[in-house]
Amino acid sequence: MITSELLKVNVNEFTEKKNGLTYLSWAWAWTKVLEADPSANYEVKFFPHIDNANITLPYMDMGGSCFVWVTVTIFGKPLTVQLPVLDYRNKCIPVPNAFDVNTAIMRCLTKGVAMHGLGLYIYAGEDLPPDVDSVKTEKTAEPVKVIAVDDKGKMQAEVEVQTESERASDELFCQAMIQYSGLVQDLKDLNSYWKANQPQLDKLKVTSPDLYTKVRDTFSNLKTTFKPKD
Repeated sequence: MITSELLKVNVNEFTEKKNGLTYLSWAWAWTKVLEADPSANYEVKFFPHIDNANITLPYMDMGGSCFVWVTVTIFGKPLTVQLPVLDYRNKCIPVPNAFDVNTAIMRCLTKGVAMHGLGLYIYAGEDLPPDVDSVKTEKTAEPVKVIAVDDKGKMQAEVEVQTESERASDELFCQAMIQYSGLVQDLKDLNSYWKANQPQLDKLKVTSPDLYTKVRDTFSNLKTTFKPKD
């Protein structure tokens, strides 16, 4: 396994949410790292105590907040990341205890692993890694209904069109509107046809402005053919 493959690993099964944030299990993440690179390692940086240089601490005191630093080396490439020591409300802890620091270090380790690719999509705010289940996760549009007209311009039953994506749905709706508009015989029926499909046209105007313009122009051109001649 290489970095590009780590990027594609789906880690959702090993995450949990707390206070609106998603956390990946550090134990599972490090297990996957060792499977990919048995020589992988990480190092926690220590800093001198603010009052006694002979004492070192696994965090940096920044006057009111503390940061931990971890260097993660995978495939021979070291990456250093930092993370503040936070409480359960995600607020900085001015004077952390051992548990607080340890929790921050393991979260920082997980962040370092993510910088190498594993679970990085979580930090990017995505639900799935790139190229994973692309077919299953593609948004499927709801069925679109078009109020059809017969060859005499009279309203008929709704025609339902199934699509695989919202764009494809909009395109089919656009095609149907233009196709059936050619069957309208007078201005009154043309206006009725437009009004019958008003809700979907309003949606089209937002989701696919270019297609909406195409339909609108078609109807505008048709209107000129129905105007009385001098």
